[in-house]
Amino acid sequence: MLAIGAHGTSIRTSSTCTALLRELEQIWNDIGETEVEKDRMLMELERECLEVYRRKVDEAANTKARFHQTVAAKEAELATLMAALGEHDIHSPIKMEKRSASLKQKLASITPLVEELKKKKDERLKQFEDVKTQIEKISGEIFGFHSVNNALSSTAVEDEHDLSLRRLNEYQTHLRTLQKEKSDRLQKVLQCVNEVHSLCSVLGLDFGQTVGDVHPSLHGTQVEQSTNISNSTLEGLEQAILKLKIERKTRIQKLKDVVSKLFELWNLMDSSKEERNCFMKITSIVGTSESEITERGVLSTEMIEKASAEVDRLAKLKASRMKELVFKKRSELEEICKLTHTEPDTSTTAEKASALIDSGLVDPSELLANIEAQIIKAKDEALSRKEVTDRIDKWFAACEEENWLDEYNQDDNRYCAGRGAHINLKRAERARITISKIPAMVDNLINKTLAWEDEKKTHFLYDGVRLVSILDDYKLARQQKEEDKRRHRDLKKMQDLLLNQKEAMYGSKPSPRKNNSFRKTNSYRANGNGSMPPTPRRNSLSGGTTSELLTPRSYSGRQNGYFKEMRRLSTAPLNFVAISKEDTMSYASLCGSEPDSPPQV
Repeated sequence: MLAIGAHGTSIRTSSTCTALLRELEQIWNDIGETEVEKDRMLMELERECLEVYRRKVDEAANTKARFHQTVAAKEAELATLMAALGEHDIHSPIKMEKRSASLKQKLASITPLVEELKKKKDERLKQFEDVKTQIEKISGEIFGFHSVNNALSSTAVEDEHDLSLRRLNEYQTHLRTLQKEKSDRLQKVLQCVNEVHSLCSVLGLDFGQTVGDVHPSLHGTQVEQSTNISNSTLEGLEQAILKLKIERKTRIQKLKDVVSKLFELWNLMDSSKEERNCFMKITSIVGTSESEITERGVLSTEMIEKASAEVDRLAKLKASRMKELVFKKRSELEEICKLTHTEPDTSTTAEKASALIDSGLVDPSELLANIEAQIIKAKDEALSRKEVTDRIDKWFAACEEENWLDEYNQDDNRYCAGRGAHINLKRAERARITISKIPAMVDNLINKTLAWEDEKKTHFLYDGVRLVSILDDYKLARQQKEEDKRRHRDLKKMQDLLLNQKEAMYGSKPSPRKNNSFRKTNSYRANGNGSMPPTPRRNSLSGGTTSELLTPRSYSGRQNGYFKEMRRLSTAPLNFVAISKEDTMSYASLCGSEPDSPPQV
């Protein structure tokens, strides 16, 4: 009886009981109890111990039964959850532990599984509810917010006996199908709505009212409002787009008619750019396809009315401004011809045009068209002459550099140290290089001009004179100028020789102080501080200087001062009579004409 329990506990209980029995026997011996009395009391003690053991066994049996019941309930709940969730892999380890594990161990192992499956069931229920809610919402949007007679979507989620992944996947598959259909329909609706918005913007119509007539949800202001994407909505949008396109086509044709009249009146009356810019929106539709017209309000009724009013206004001004337009176009033609150095057509001069208009023999519109045709012809001719005229400009620039260098070389103070002197020296070096290229430049210009004449089968006229003739005369004049320079250098050598002979005879030299008094002013320096050289200037026709030879217009007027200068220099004899006044004065100073200069022996 005392051996019940674990081995260690049994040994400790036996030792304790033996010691207590010994102590009880000793007490009894001290009291003097008889053996019979001792046996009776030991039997009572043994009976009480049995009752205690029996009571404890009953309590343990009840506890075991409750544990059995709890474990069975948990196992049943676990089985139900597993069946509902479709789980089959959790039960196998429980069966393996069922044989060896105690009831507490079984309860401890199965309780967490049950709690976990409960949480999983709650999550699965939430997933089912979310999927069903989405299915009902999307179905309502697709089918126009009517009740959906669909077996799968109408299944009650309250039936919790089947919460398996298979069933959830069926719902999710159905949901994805509806989402795909919603996405396709929504894309179509958005495309239609965007197209309606674009058309309303171009036509100046109220977009909200247009789509609101199809369905209010297409222009709803509430965030929670769902967009209706049913078949009726799509059909309504397509019909609205068709009506708007018909209206757009009608307005485009009407506006094009108005714009054509505007262009005609603008060109006829030479309207300013500012006046045309006010109607830039509507003029941009000319030559543009319907699909490319996207600017806001360009086809609105207000814009068409504004353009029509402008046409009426210009039509009233047309009659009074025709003569003014003709004169203005003629001035434009003359300006183009002046810039390109060509001669304008004399049949449309201001005097002739005025006489023709006043007599009524010619329609002003026809005369204006004739002048515009002449302007186009003049611009085309200017474009064809551009390569030659560009070379003429380079030739002019080189000749101006030559004139500047001539003035620079005549200055006796050009080598004196001063502000800007080094700049003039550098410019002189560049001018010499440029001048050395003038002969080749002229030859190339002649070749280009002859090639142009061969191509166009006509002479290249520059201000009414053939350019080749100008260039040939320039070459002859340049050769004469070079010859005159050579003769002048020979003359200068003879003057120096005469001065040397005088010095040998009288032993005197010219006074530097007096020579400085005859220096020329520095005409090539910049005004003020002389730090920068001035831009070479081209003299006027009345100047008669060397630079005027380089202007074909002056050649055409026979006012070329360079030719006059060349003729003057060419007629000067190679003797001492041709010495300039300045040289004469210098020569006189060498002969001791100054009062304060002592004679040199």
